[in-house]
Amino acid sequence: MQNTDGSERSATAPGRGPAVPDRLLSVATRLFAEQGFERTSVQELVSAAGVTKGAMYHYFTSKEDLLYAIYQRVLAMQTERLNAFAGAEGPVGERLRNAAVDVVHTTVDNLDDTRIFFRSLHMLSDDRMTAVRKERRRYHERFRGMIEEGQREGVFRTDVPADIAVTQYFGAVHHLSTWYRAGGELTGSEVGTYFAELLLAELRPADPAPGG
Repeated sequence: MQNTDGSERSATAPGRGPAVPDRLLSVATRLFAEQGFERTSVQELVSAAGVTKGAMYHYFTSKEDLLYAIYQRVLAMQTERLNAFAGAEGPVGERLRNAAVDVVHTTVDNLDDTRIFFRSLHMLSDDRMTAVRKERRRYHERFRGMIEEGQREGVFRTDVPADIAVTQYFGAVHHLSTWYRAGGELTGSEVGTYFAELLLAELRPADPAPGG
């Protein structure tokens, strides 16, 4: 069904499938991950989504708009979840563990987005690239805040800077898309549990030497 301007309406009746913007984002995520942003044409996008170019340009002014929306979608979801873990009650070690497992799990659930991020971030305009990096930095700072909280409480070691711990952890998370395969031996949650346990093991203070 179309609006008077020729674009397709975003709302859909029950049983008619995803709305137009959602279909375009889903198709763009798949094609950008499979073919690359530069090698995917607008015609391929609209044909795969089953919409007209007019419909696409009603919601997204360019391919770059779709690319930016893909980045925003997962980052916003992960940030919301991290804020919930960080702001919850309970020991900081437990909250950090839950957050560490979750970011791996949600990254595995959205591996195409991660692949696109590292392959195509440079294709964004300078303003949008700056905005994406700023949001990602805020996410890392929120995560780092829990480590610093644990350091202040004496739960985590203080001889390793929190920035180093965060950089090391997310370096491993960001490389998931290079080796993790769905349907393999481990689920995303299981990988997240292993990653989180390694992080916490690195942060725990060393046991005093016998007789010390």
